Amino acid sequence: MKDVQDAVIRGNELIGEKISRLQGDFFYEETAYHLPVSYALTGRPVHSAAEGKEVYRAAGGSSLVGTELLIASGEVPRPGPEEPYTGFIPDAVLRKLGYSLVDGSILGLALVIGSPETGDEAAGICRELQEKLMLTFLAGKVVPSLVGKGVKVGTDFRLVPLGPEPLQAVHFVDIIARVAMMFGGVAPGDADRLVAYAKERAKAFVIVFPGLSDEEIAFVDALKALSIPLITPADYQGEGWITAPLDDLVGRGMEEKGIKVNVTAIPIPMGCSPAFEGKSIRKEEMYVEFGGGRSPAFELLREKPADEVTDGKVQVIGPEIEDMQQGSAMPLAILVDVSGRSIKKEYEPVLERRIHNFINYGEGSWHVAQRDLIWVRLSAEAVKKGVRIRHLGDLLAAKFRMDFPDLLDAVQVTLITDEKKVREAQKEAERVYEERDQRIRGMKDKDVDTFYSCTLCQTFAPNHVCIITPERPALCGAISWLDGRIAYEIAPAGANQPVKKGAVIDTLRGEYEGVNRFVKKASHGEVDRCSLYGVMEYPMTCCGCFECIVLMLPEVNGFMVVNREWKGVTPSGMTFSTLAGTIGGGAQTPGFAGISKNYILSEKFLQAEGGIARLVWMPSLLREELGPRLKEEFVKRGLDGLFEKIADETTAPTIEDLTVFLIRVKHPALDMHPLI
Repeated sequence: MKDVQDAVIRGNELIGEKISRLQGDFFYEETAYHLPVSYALTGRPVHSAAEGKEVYRAAGGSSLVGTELLIASGEVPRPGPEEPYTGFIPDAVLRKLGYSLVDGSILGLALVIGSPETGDEAAGICRELQEKLMLTFLAGKVVPSLVGKGVKVGTDFRLVPLGPEPLQAVHFVDIIARVAMMFGGVAPGDADRLVAYAKERAKAFVIVFPGLSDEEIAFVDALKALSIPLITPADYQGEGWITAPLDDLVGRGMEEKGIKVNVTAIPIPMGCSPAFEGKSIRKEEMYVEFGGGRSPAFELLREKPADEVTDGKVQVIGPEIEDMQQGSAMPLAILVDVSGRSIKKEYEPVLERRIHNFINYGEGSWHVAQRDLIWVRLSAEAVKKGVRIRHLGDLLAAKFRMDFPDLLDAVQVTLITDEKKVREAQKEAERVYEERDQRIRGMKDKDVDTFYSCTLCQTFAPNHVCIITPERPALCGAISWLDGRIAYEIAPAGANQPVKKGAVIDTLRGEYEGVNRFVKKASHGEVDRCSLYGVMEYPMTCCGCFECIVLMLPEVNGFMVVNREWKGVTPSGMTFSTLAGTIGGGAQTPGFAGISKNYILSEKFLQAEGGIARLVWMPSLLREELGPRLKEEFVKRGLDGLFEKIADETTAPTIEDLTVFLIRVKHPALDMHPLI
């Protein structure tokens, strides 16, 4: 057992000597916080060795500040781009990680540092941290230990590999400092407030394995100043260092910080945790996929009488994984039947949307979109470990019961992979979707004083905020204003929150004071203003689950709409996928917006730009799907005959063709006021 006190003295001396030799300029890129630890503690920005030495003296020779200077200056080599390490984490990435600490979706921070004796030891600790909803940072030889055991690391897995050297764990501290300044209202230079924030809000602890040098021990020991417990498996002895058995390191750290979590293991051959929710499964990593335009797939949750639902029952109708060829696209129907004394039929779509989250909790499963637009993948690695289609059912049944114990008494799941039966079942699903959509039709935004938000997609788009009104459904198409209200009733602290409209700023654009206040807060300060009925000024942000994209075509003074199912090139010269990559991820992009199909039929659609008379192009698939209802809307609005003047890929595949077509049919958009 190594004595910490003597090592700290020697380590601080060594750090001080290295600081005295620093030269030149240095800084971190992609941050507004300079060198964050130094800036938070002293309020002084550092961009050079001279400034760094002054700040080091001002901070009383703090080894936290000293270590930051050594890392930023390159005295400790930074990891290269080809390595698995993140190094310094930019502000934009940190906002995605850090806000989840503020809103409680991650319970705390953990740092694992040093050299575990075995890879299995490291893997066991980190898997437990993932399952217990901790955001974990790694520095030192623990990273190759994990990689050697096939454990995936990266921000998507909430196992963040900071660097190969233990001192690169200083980025763990600069994250705490920046979170305090970004979200906690801590002013740079207010060291007392920073310490108080770290103690009360950071919920952080460190697991220290052997192999640290004196400098590294001095750095770790200094973390006590931020009330961060140091937990070690009997390798170090010193004041404030807590020893615990290997199998209790995580539990002891959580106990010290008062972090409580109840985790019930789901008996399936892959990890299940929100830690995996942000991952992706690329085409080359998948074993099989369902939907995504390559095969029929849909999901449906139904409330049924208690005698028709057997709790925990899961069945697969059709081929299982063993009967599927790797790389293939197969049909899939996900049917979740629920019963409960408190459940209401109008709760169905709100619960149904949770299928998206729960499937993404699986370490080897991936899900995007909703309703009959879903796209699901299973990774080849997961299948190799024994994951089968039925395990998706086990996962869904267990998570619905865990997350809604007071609402649901029984959950059963049926997974259909037989194409004929999927198509038959889809007809019933489409009937249910239409019923749900009918409930909201006819209600107007002026009839209510409260809208609802949705932030379910902030896992993928951390600054995206969807505002749902009676006349503008969620851009995914799955949640109406009524659904938002019901979701808030079910889970008052959930993703759907009431948004008071407040005073009107601009009636035409649909801009409200209350909506702006909410969006600014929920977007973490990234979005100041939001127009609900316009695309050109302050449009609503986009995630990636939108059913359609509307975008301006300046050459013809109008707008086109392209739906997710359309795979061809649009007159803009881009496919849906290219457009989605341009506007997704929480971006606010004037002239573009993600929307639902039903919003096209709303009186508020493009209201700020002159309304639906601006619509000049949409794929034939979408024209056919919306045709009858669109024609009814045009007649109601005195635009009879406009439907025939909207082009598609058969009449205008290019912008030049579209210009000719619109002139020939005398489309009204050509005579409206210029968009730009």
